Amino acid sequence: MRNKLLFGRCIDTGSWVHAVDPRAKLTAMVLYLAALLAVGSWIPLAIAAAFSLAYMLATQIPLKYFVKAAKPLWVLMVFIFVIQCLTVDEGVALWQIGSWTLYSEGLSKGLIAALRMALLVSFTAILTFTTTPGLLNQGMSGVLKPLEKIGISAERLTLMMSIALRFIPTILDETHKIVKAQAARGADLKELPWKEKGKLLVSLLVPVTVSAFRRAEDLVLSMESRGYLIGAPRSEYHLLVWRSRDTGFILSFIVLVAVVVVLRFI
Repeated sequence: MRNKLLFGRCIDTGSWVHAVDPRAKLTAMVLYLAALLAVGSWIPLAIAAAFSLAYMLATQIPLKYFVKAAKPLWVLMVFIFVIQCLTVDEGVALWQIGSWTLYSEGLSKGLIAALRMALLVSFTAILTFTTTPGLLNQGMSGVLKPLEKIGISAERLTLMMSIALRFIPTILDETHKIVKAQAARGADLKELPWKEKGKLLVSLLVPVTVSAFRRAEDLVLSMESRGYLIGAPRSEYHLLVWRSRDTGFILSFIVLVAVVVVLRFI
């Protein structure tokens, strides 16, 4: 189960993308999200896809890992596609069933919306694939630092995000053990019909939730016993240094946003 969900896992290949400052990566992902939100037709989508593919190849990580990162959300992509097909009534009528008609514009917008979601999930996986949790925490702390001027603790937000990322594989391992235990008692999830699978998944939520709360309580006690305090002065093992490579990395995403926005309003 843990191998099926790759979110939060760093895959070190030694590429130049791995060496980019995590603050630059976080900023770039925000710009990438803005570019995808501005995509409204096939040409900007093709440009965004080519841009994404170039950076995925630059990481030297096999593309199958990026596909696996987006695979768990295929139901959401299908849902977005169906909603667009059902609600958009522009263009040429392609297919009619009773009172409902499938229009060419609805089909086009549905495909674009689903592909945008696939690109977003698969490409943003670069952030965790190429950055260790420790460096990612430092990057988030640096990016969120300006929020302290309005009274929001950047350290507190960073701590919550880092714990969440750390708990994802732990909870997955716990879920995998419970599923194996249920299968050993005759409740094999793969062989059950869909209705029984739904009931089994509901019963799975209770022990997983209890285990998560128990681990959270143990973590709190462990941190308190070690004297951890929010806001206390502490040093960092890795010091982040901004380089010209990081500036160029962000500039490439700014160019992508500019190109997509211009094409949208032409």
